[in-house]
Amino acid sequence: MSSPDFSLFQTSTHKHSLLHRAPSLIADGFLFVGGAAMALSLVWALISFINPTSTFDTIITYSTPQAPDFTYDPPEPTFYDDPTLSYSVGDAIQNWDEKRREWLRVHPSFGVGDRVVLVTGSQPSVCKNPVGDHLQLRLFKNKVDYCRLHGCEVFYNNVLLDPKGTGFWAKYPILRAAMVAHPEAEWIYWVDSDAIFTDMEFKLPLEKYKEHNLVVHGWWHMVKQQSWTSLNAGVFLIRNCQWSLDFIDEWASMGPQGPAQEKWGEIQRSMLKDKLYPGSDDQSALIYLLLKQKQKWGDKVYLESDNFQSYWLGVVDGLDNITKGYTEVDREMGKLRRRHGEKVSELYGEMREQYMKDKGMWRENVRRPFVTHFTGCEPCSGDCNPDYTWEDCWNGMQKALNYADNQVLRKYGFVHPDLLNSSLVTPLPFDYPA
Repeated sequence: MSSPDFSLFQTSTHKHSLLHRAPSLIADGFLFVGGAAMALSLVWALISFINPTSTFDTIITYSTPQAPDFTYDPPEPTFYDDPTLSYSVGDAIQNWDEKRREWLRVHPSFGVGDRVVLVTGSQPSVCKNPVGDHLQLRLFKNKVDYCRLHGCEVFYNNVLLDPKGTGFWAKYPILRAAMVAHPEAEWIYWVDSDAIFTDMEFKLPLEKYKEHNLVVHGWWHMVKQQSWTSLNAGVFLIRNCQWSLDFIDEWASMGPQGPAQEKWGEIQRSMLKDKLYPGSDDQSALIYLLLKQKQKWGDKVYLESDNFQSYWLGVVDGLDNITKGYTEVDREMGKLRRRHGEKVSELYGEMREQYMKDKGMWRENVRRPFVTHFTGCEPCSGDCNPDYTWEDCWNGMQKALNYADNQVLRKYGFVHPDLLNSSLVTPLPFDYPA
């Protein structure tokens, strides 16, 4: 018997027979190709007969993933056909997760995934501050710009959906209604009108929050210390699910929509010694729920302390230095200087983020703050916190808005050379800032 190693080099009689059959195999190959070509021609002729306007490009297009179909709403009944369904806080919705799943099943073009709807708004009336409406427009533009770059939708509300829910309590009826109106959205992203996106490239790390239903800027250790500044309820993500509907009802019950707002104000004031407002406010109410009902709600709440939002006084004076740091990064990495379409901006943002992480530059006062919140400035009324002047607020908002706008305008070939001058722009040279 030959050894296995040696047999590899021997020519078998079977291999000789294959060599003798080679001409026959080649002929069979030509027959197969010819048959396939004829079959393709028949398919093409059939398609052309059914639809004379068909082209090869349109046939290829049929195999690509479909975009959401906004013109299709099937006749099958959904939760919208239930006359008892309410959009209002306090009117409980049962089995919301199942109802959402069923709606998505009959609207398959919307698929699954982490769709985000950003919700914001302002008061119904004209601003008292002479520049208030101008600022509201610019603040709204900032949010539209961010969502255009990242594929989220925006709902801007300027009416009270519940006459009782005024001030900071006005957001909860809006959130409830937005969840019902957008079953395709996995997340509702509330952003106060006086909060500015100052890193237009930063993408919400939704995968990080996959086990949670509410994401708020804050620190658990400060919540345990019963501090009113342990978190901020002006910017948060909330999942579109039954848990969130129940949580909003509980949260809002401590405000004017509930039966005992005055009592809740006293309870919150006794619990939070640094609380500024005498009445019940939504931030204090959230802290109360995390402290007193942590077992019920706490596991699904993520207090984010890493680049979720920043207080404006600690940001605006450093924007020029942050700009210099990013400009230096662009000089070092030629790919970031390449001109590109606005629709592919996320790619360049990811490249810059990775480069800065590798360089050890991804830290506070070097990276762009994601959201800069002008808490206490009250741009519409102008009644700012007495700890600073309106001029401080005005200049700070101008700098933050123009800083964010520069990241957008760069895609269009322009830039604000002076962050305090909103009217002036200059064209950018090719390969800037080489």
